[in-house]
Amino acid sequence: MLWVKAFHVIAVICWFAGLFYLPRLFVYHAMCEDEAGRERFKIMERKLYRGIMTPSMVLAVLLGLWTMSYNFTGYLSGGWMHLKLTCVALLLVYHFMCWQYLKAFRDDRNTKSHKYFRIFNELPVLLLIVIVLMAVVKPF
Repeated sequence: MLWVKAFHVIAVICWFAGLFYLPRLFVYHAMCEDEAGRERFKIMERKLYRGIMTPSMVLAVLLGLWTMSYNFTGYLSGGWMHLKLTCVALLLVYHFMCWQYLKAFRDDRNTKSHKYFRIFNELPVLLLIVIVLMAVVKPF
């Protein structure tokens, strides 16, 4: 079980690396004024989303479920796990929102400003704080 949990944590770290970095790329992409720069951002965003973020998300979810399977009823009996899973669900929504923004940039139809993406970039930090506190402290 410890191996599964360790690889779950590794997958979560990789997923969060992408969740933190892709919206930062959106900030710079929204500010970019030259065609070559915009095309470069499109490639970087696509590779990050498809090559790192999405595989890491899938592994994090599958390994998290595998970890829960060792004591499913025990995990679900804690209110902390319900809050953690709610935050994970919100992260999944955020992940797919990133996909929508990536497609908007790819198709040259983004309407959001760099200021919007600066705020958008902070949301996974808040979710991460709650998730870690719930997983480590298990306050309720």
